[in-house]
Amino acid sequence: MKNYAKKATLMVALIILFCVFMAVIDGILKANYFIKSMIKVVLFFLLPAVYALYDKDVRIKELFIPEKRGIKLACLLCVSVYVIILGGYLLLKDIFDFSAITGALTKNIGVSGENFIFVSLYISFVNSLLEEFFFRGFAFITLKRITSRLFAYTFSAAVFAIYHIAMMIGWFQMDIFLIVMAGLFAGGLLFNYLNERSATIYPSWLVHMFANFAINTVGFLLFGIL
Repeated sequence: MKNYAKKATLMVALIILFCVFMAVIDGILKANYFIKSMIKVVLFFLLPAVYALYDKDVRIKELFIPEKRGIKLACLLCVSVYVIILGGYLLLKDIFDFSAITGALTKNIGVSGENFIFVSLYISFVNSLLEEFFFRGFAFITLKRITSRLFAYTFSAAVFAIYHIAMMIGWFQMDIFLIVMAGLFAGGLLFNYLNERSATIYPSWLVHMFANFAINTVGFLLFGIL
């Protein structure tokens, strides 16, 4: 038990450290999107992979083994999530001002209407995979082996939500921001549930991709591409 406690403490510390580092890159240094993406690959994939060489409880290969469990539910949720996010924007766009999002993206990380198509493809397929590996594979499935189920669920969902704060500074009014944060925490819990039975990251990755598809559709509308 002592050994597990030490491992859990180290993993939690590393996860928080990596998230704080990314928050500094996003919120303070405001690196351009390419540089930020390269740093994220290192922090959210390469360093956990290196840690796996030290800790045999981190079984990276198992996270990528195809497993049927959870896929059917994930596919149903894909459509629902897309409709809810896009529908929510269409219902609220005349009530709340979302124009600050495009301005913040262009000013802070150099994302504009000209390069948004390429950025959206990266966000949907690569960025979602990095986040699912880190927050669900590393911070939930692996952590659950050495801590309680409740702690792994709560911690993973909380850091997933808090991690997004730095990148969303200036995007929303406070009331919308709080709703988005609550949605991210709830989404983190849902993603954990989808992956729990299969112990792989594919179910949540599918849903995460479709959530990003919806968000990117909103981005296309805000940038005037659609």
